[in-house]
Amino acid sequence: MLPELGQIFLALALLVAVLQCVLLLVGAHRGKPAWMAVARPAAYAQLLLVGGAYAILTWAFVRQDFSVEYVAANSNSTLPMVYRYTAVWGAHEGSLLLWTLVLSLWGGAVARFSRALPQAVMARVLGVLGVVASGFLAFLIFTSNPFIRLLPAAAEGRDLNPLLQDPGMIIHPPMQYVGWAGFSVPFAFAIAALLDGRVDARWLRWTRPWTNVAWAFLTMGIGLGSWWAYYELGWGGWWFWDPVENAAFMPWLVGAALIHSQAVTEKRGSFAGWTLLLAIATFSLSLLGTFLVRSGVLTSVHAFAADPSRGLFILVFLSLIIGGSLLLYALRAGRLQAGAGFQAASRETLLLLNNLLLASACAMILLGTLYPLIADALELGKISVGPPYFGLLFLILMAPLVALVPFGPLARWQRDQPSRVLAPLLPWLGVALGLAVIAYFNAPQGRWKTALAVAGAAWVGLGTLRFVWSRLRNSGRMTAEMWGMTLAHLGLAVFVAGALLVEAQNVQREVPLKPGQSLQVGRYSVVFQGVERTEGPNYLSDRGKVQVQRDGHDLALLYPEKRAYASGGQVLTEAGIHPGLTGDVFVALGESLGDGNWAVRVHIKPFIRWIWGGALLMALGGLVTAADRRFRRLPEEKAA
Repeated sequence: MLPELGQIFLALALLVAVLQCVLLLVGAHRGKPAWMAVARPAAYAQLLLVGGAYAILTWAFVRQDFSVEYVAANSNSTLPMVYRYTAVWGAHEGSLLLWTLVLSLWGGAVARFSRALPQAVMARVLGVLGVVASGFLAFLIFTSNPFIRLLPAAAEGRDLNPLLQDPGMIIHPPMQYVGWAGFSVPFAFAIAALLDGRVDARWLRWTRPWTNVAWAFLTMGIGLGSWWAYYELGWGGWWFWDPVENAAFMPWLVGAALIHSQAVTEKRGSFAGWTLLLAIATFSLSLLGTFLVRSGVLTSVHAFAADPSRGLFILVFLSLIIGGSLLLYALRAGRLQAGAGFQAASRETLLLLNNLLLASACAMILLGTLYPLIADALELGKISVGPPYFGLLFLILMAPLVALVPFGPLARWQRDQPSRVLAPLLPWLGVALGLAVIAYFNAPQGRWKTALAVAGAAWVGLGTLRFVWSRLRNSGRMTAEMWGMTLAHLGLAVFVAGALLVEAQNVQREVPLKPGQSLQVGRYSVVFQGVERTEGPNYLSDRGKVQVQRDGHDLALLYPEKRAYASGGQVLTEAGIHPGLTGDVFVALGESLGDGNWAVRVHIKPFIRWIWGGALLMALGGLVTAADRRFRRLPEEKAA
């Protein structure tokens, strides 16, 4: 009876969400306090019902209830217990239920922590969240029901996708969903502002931490996904511009622009209409990511579904949400008052350039991601857009952004003198260029990329620390918002160094080796000691043994594997990795070539950990910014 109870919970949650959006939006429009009073109870009820449905599905996996079709398709009796919990979101239906649960958690959090805001504002915000939740719940119930019975029950399940039987998959999807769904909050506030006809500084300040938290979680989700792909897929890369990777990256870019634009609107009253448009675009791109992953329009290791009927449902829902939002924006944005003016030399101008570059990068990625799909739909032939397009254009667009980062915190609002901002940074520009020259002449390969990596990272890092020193010297203190910005900018510097250095200095060799033979790669020697057959809980493994030496001294013993999973026969590569602050030694086992020979692939990945360290610093910066007490103190009412 539990699966049937789960379906009842979802149906009741849909009813609550529909009542929530109708009563709250109509009540706010007509000024009916009694109708608006259901805002918080409705949000809490929806959370409890969706949470109850999720708990029931989790219990079905834990006790291996193969009478539930979704459980039988994504688990079996040999699946380790920890992966029974994560198998809940291992395929389309369960991952959509997790998405809906996270969306309900955000709605419940808004209801809990918004008591200081006007009732009409909260009614509109929770009403808009109710509209979004209604769409996801309807999608679950009518096209993606995870509680469908399988009669008679299967004697054994088919197993969870082996790619997902990994610790990285325990953390990565929830983090990314928290980020994606979290952008529904600034989206709801943007629609509430357009319905009200003004951008109120009282609640604009309040909405900023929500945006920062969502962006921080999405940063961690993308970083974890990159880390998982690096060590799990066996190819040794950290980003491939896969369409689903792009689907996560696009809202991240526009979300970063939104964070900076919100700061201008809250503090100066400028960019009000642009800020609302960015809030709409960020969540719309999050929904687009959901469409790409679940519609079957693309093939990816990250994709969940290939059901055209589901794709049509999402496309209609996407059109209603995005089309309705943009129509409302077109009708109401003109009513917003313009903020204070500013001169070309000002912090506003720098942040505007920041926004334009981030938005242009997102548009470039969107074009490259969708163009092959559109060309295929119009029967123009199969077109592939890959890393050469994305990598080159992204570097061209981000180079000026990196160059401008140190100027922003030092510039004044409204008007400034370029010489005043440039003067304190000139010595550090000289240091960055000097380090770049040294790196260029000492790089064993990829000299230009190495020089760019060192120059960009040093320029952003030193420029950011110069701001901190100036601030502490002049006022003796920094707010949490300033510390968060500092951490995020330092994270960008670390990321730039890692991403460019690993591209410039990566060394790869693939050779056949017999036990006892060795391979020399730069300072490293890899000694192949053979392969043994081992047995895991639900797989058989050919487990290699590789001794890694550096400069003649033993460094690490690695165990790369090729695992054959019993239920589906899928064979996966598990790399052996020796991690280090200045680089990784990555060893993957290829195919058996007979007579004891095995194909062995060795990568030397300099500074690759800096990529994820930079992402972690950026995420931490977003969370520290959100913790600033100033955001919890509402200013006097002022409308933009």
